[in-house]
Amino acid sequence: MIILQAKDLRKVYGSGESEVTALDGVNLSVEKGEFAAIVGTSGSGKSTLLHLLGGLDVPTSGSVIMDMKQLEQLSDDELTIFRRRKIGFIFQQFNLIPMLNVWENIILPLKLDNKRVDQRYIQEIIEILGLEKKCDSLPGQLSGGQQQRVSIARAMAIKPSVILADEPTGNLDSKTSQDVLGILKVTSERYCQTIVMITHNEEIAQMADRIVRIEDGKIVM
Repeated sequence: MIILQAKDLRKVYGSGESEVTALDGVNLSVEKGEFAAIVGTSGSGKSTLLHLLGGLDVPTSGSVIMDMKQLEQLSDDELTIFRRRKIGFIFQQFNLIPMLNVWENIILPLKLDNKRVDQRYIQEIIEILGLEKKCDSLPGQLSGGQQQRVSIARAMAIKPSVILADEPTGNLDSKTSQDVLGILKVTSERYCQTIVMITHNEEIAQMADRIVRIEDGKIVM
């Protein structure tokens, strides 16, 4: 079953002589439970694609369909709610709230949406991620790898339709990167979680089920 689809996506910045085409007719389908890696060099359009897939930006033309909803047809308020409930984001910078402890950071998206916290499910994720002894710690007391594991747990807490990971190991050393990606893969398989990850790192990309390459704003086979 296809859970995420991009149809003929184009994104153009500027106009006239300063016009830049970041994406040029991208088509992509992702199956439920699939772990897909989008690989490209800096300036290839991979970050723009992820932002469009996550409803963080609007395409110049084309469409993004997630969970049978066409994102560009949603109002700003509808899109905000959709993102909060359906998409888990993992960023390179971790984006944890410094004054909240690990547990509070993980359940924050649920609290923002006034949703019940599934304690057993959250505890299970925490144990898989090896964070059970860190629940009362503040982000500043954690290593980079531990902080990224907290952001993975936070992304999974809402049981999203899709997790979008933007260079999730960009701030980590190579061993920690392998560890974090291994954990991400295990949790995705366990919960049949769909993941789309962008990276410039070929070694990291090999851990995905499928590698999609992007160059000059186009998918290349």
